[in-house]
Amino acid sequence: MSEWAYIGFGDVHGQATAAARIPGIREAAGIIVSGDLSNHGGRAEAETALAVFRGLNPAVYAQIGNMDRAAAEQALEAAGANISRKALQLPGGAWLMGAGWSTPTPFGTPSEIPDETLAGWLEETWAKVGDPARLILVCHTPPHGTKTDVLPGGAHVGSPAVRDFILRRKPAVCLTGHIHESAAEDTLGATRIVNPGMLGQGGYASITVSEKLLDIRFYRVGV
Repeated sequence: MSEWAYIGFGDVHGQATAAARIPGIREAAGIIVSGDLSNHGGRAEAETALAVFRGLNPAVYAQIGNMDRAAAEQALEAAGANISRKALQLPGGAWLMGAGWSTPTPFGTPSEIPDETLAGWLEETWAKVGDPARLILVCHTPPHGTKTDVLPGGAHVGSPAVRDFILRRKPAVCLTGHIHESAAEDTLGATRIVNPGMLGQGGYASITVSEKLLDIRFYRVGV
């Protein structure tokens, strides 16, 4: 039985070269980036990160997070790498859909949208998925009320819209990020969720795709 392994991570924040430490990244079927390529960066920062990733693996699927400017998304789009608000079928048969940006933060970062808008993006994109039973959701904002959206003080700051979408649409796996302090894996309904935390701190996900399996696991470099 053929098997494809994808490497997923996010919260790059200008440390794209840290991806070279991830075991198997060059041999993987592709790299999936959940968002935050930079710290308030635009086109140049996105192009730099994308060049680093493509130097490790030519198949890169990426989107911006709240810390990136709109010009960064335009750069990803021009390079044919953008997955936000898109659905595509991957080698191995699984479907991938993305939702970048984030819901509002206290910090007024460049790419924020209301939770209601994110809900609309998710539904519009889900309608483009050919096989919802074999779906990888890549959403920069984590679902509310899980191990992947908890601040150190215990408050859950994820998106109710993402939580509702996952419970209703039941993607097989979800790669998320955004909340650096909440690197973890969890299950919500039928969906396995991983927030790898910051790339610079060694967090990444391994997503396995085969005819009978679609799974995601959380790892740290060297652990």
